[in-house]
This record gives sequence, structure tokens and C-alpha cells, in this order.
Amino acid sequence: MAPITVGDAIPDGTLAYFDDEDQLQQVSIHSLAAGKKIILFGVPGAFTPTCSLKHVPGFIEKAEELKSKGIDEILLISVNDPFVMKAWAKSYPENKHVKFLADGSSTYTLALGLELDLADKGLGTRARRFALLVDDLKVKVANVETGGEFTVSSAEDILKAL
Repeated sequence: MAPITVGDAIPDGTLAYFDDEDQLQQVSIHSLAAGKKIILFGVPGAFTPTCSLKHVPGFIEKAEELKSKGIDEILLISVNDPFVMKAWAKSYPENKHVKFLADGSSTYTLALGLELDLADKGLGTRARRFALLVDDLKVKVANVETGGEFTVSSAEDILKAL
């Protein structure tokens, strides 16, 4: 599938997360995004260096500023199971706004056309690093990285587009 791009509607899909009561939940992306302005960003893997030290912290640090510019939801997806995503989320105790969503079998990542084959590194199919600005299910900005780069998908890059 061709990668999602500006003007496309985001596909619906079900992702998993742990709620505030520590219960495993399934959620539809459309239920989180319909009628809202959201950021959907993806990373290759939980606890990996660039993801953990730069990409995710940037969105956590800039969350209030993003919300002040009209962002309703900041959604992180990664091809990891929900238990790993829960542990990863807990490693950011200062986080109040970024929702960590698990795409355990990469179904949603594949629907976006943003998969990355890291089998040669022992990681299988993962998400490419990306950040999408979505308004009422339509992609307004699609910042998608190539390879292992981190040059266009930061919170700062999204802020510039708002």
C-alpha cells in the first residue's frame, strides 16, 4: 500500500492501551479522531534510543503548546504489545497528554502504508518514524522519515505547521 499522504483520510483501526484504572482497552482511531484535530505519530520501537530520548520526550514537552494551538489528542503508536507500551508510558511520569497505543501485529501501521522492515536487525515489521497532523480524519501534514532518520517528524516540526 502507498504511504498515507496529505489529503488522505486516515483509515480506521483498533489499537490497544491501558486506561487510568490499569484495564486493557481496545480503541478505534476514528473514535479518537473524528471531529478533532489530532497528532498521530509513530516510532519504530519502545525503549529504543531515538524514540525514547528524542521523539517521544519532544511531544511530551511540547504537549501544552500543541494543545494551546488547537490539538485535541496526541496519539503515539508503535508496533509493540500493550504491556510494553504501558511500561514505556510509565517511564515518562511527567506525561499528561500523550496516549501510548499498541499496534501489536502492525495491522494499523500497514493500513497507513508506513511499515518499516527491520527483520535484518531482529525487529521484524515496525512503523516508520512519522508525525501526521489530522483534522477531522483528513491528513493536513504528513512528515514521514526515511530509514532511521529523525529530521522532519518532531513536535517542533508539527508546531511549525500549525
